Amino acid sequence: MGSKTATYEVTKTDKGLIKSWTKGVPVEDSARLQLSRIADMPFIYKHVAVMPDVHLGRGATIGSVIATKGAVIPAAVGVDLGCGMHAVRTTLRAEDLPDNLDALRSDIEAAVPHGRSDNGGKRDVGAWGNAPDTVADAWLGGGDASLSARFDRLCEKHPKLKQANHVAHLGTLGTGNHFIEVCLDKSDDVWLMLHSGSRGVGNRIGSYFIDRAKKIMEKRWISLPDKDLAYLVEGEDKDFSDYFEAVGWAQEFALRNREIMMSAVVQVVKKQRNLPAFSLTDLSVNCHHNYVQWEKHYGEHVLVTRKGAVSARLNQMGIIPGSMGARSFIVRGLGNRESFYSCSHGAGRKMSRTEAKNTFSVDEHRAATAGISCRKDVDVIDETPGAYKDIDAVMAAQADLVEPVYELRQVVCVKG
Repeated sequence: MGSKTATYEVTKTDKGLIKSWTKGVPVEDSARLQLSRIADMPFIYKHVAVMPDVHLGRGATIGSVIATKGAVIPAAVGVDLGCGMHAVRTTLRAEDLPDNLDALRSDIEAAVPHGRSDNGGKRDVGAWGNAPDTVADAWLGGGDASLSARFDRLCEKHPKLKQANHVAHLGTLGTGNHFIEVCLDKSDDVWLMLHSGSRGVGNRIGSYFIDRAKKIMEKRWISLPDKDLAYLVEGEDKDFSDYFEAVGWAQEFALRNREIMMSAVVQVVKKQRNLPAFSLTDLSVNCHHNYVQWEKHYGEHVLVTRKGAVSARLNQMGIIPGSMGARSFIVRGLGNRESFYSCSHGAGRKMSRTEAKNTFSVDEHRAATAGISCRKDVDVIDETPGAYKDIDAVMAAQADLVEPVYELRQVVCVKG
């Protein structure tokens, strides 16, 4: 890793080009087909860049970087808008932690709502019943520029967005592959790391504009190889500008969501008995890996959608997590413009959740997560390490995109 010898493979499609950093990692045929369909869209700029954690997704392949001119595909951005990672290094050392970390995990689980129950209703364990002051302040603070005021303005234009769960999800984790971890680096420094996004309100915004784009395609009698490739045209569709306003808001919500959770986790750790006083170092990374924004590439301003990919400009810091039982990496970007300055957002799934549940047993999951305080029950089998690609192979395939700076192994993992 970090040898900078990895390179990309070039694939020509009917109308486009794909550049893939996938040497040594498996890629499903269904993902290859999906990538070809994307590359053939008429507004793709230069090529589609494919990261080594690539796998089939809705609308666009997860682990893809899609640059476009004059149009955006809402389903390519997805519904977990602004999903990403936040990691901080503390002044704690491995020897400061207790031998049994179950109490710490339990306290984190109590402090940060996670999971989902009551079908997302009033008794949902993954939402706030009564949001604490820190959450209310983050939602209401800033007057006309507050998250709350800006969301109200979005809802005035698009009333259906009001149905979304918003402040009740601010500072909450969610389900699936979202997590909170306590990790150690090779020097035995303690890190805190988490993964989440814009929760219910982001899902609502993403789903709403995906549906709007599909209806526009139907109205214009535009036939697509996949309905989820429905797009909005700049300067032609009013929804184009509204979408970017809404997505920008959701991405900020996601960033704030991670900040609030991280603050809560830090306070939990500080309240642990027999731990020495500690502080956070200046090493903190908070980055999206599901988002769209305007960027300059090859001398032109274009839209860049990263669907499961992290920005990796020269010397830019990023996070590439493994799985519940695999290492994660804090990385530094190498500024490879062929990838649109991007890298993978994780190890990437090698099998679906259903396949994982049918493949692995609870005993196998326990063995794969030995030494880690985490859930070891049947409901997290779909997140077991064996369901993901080999993180070492993923890192080796992108050695010319990023260099590892810190290697982390988790000792506590909280899952919804």
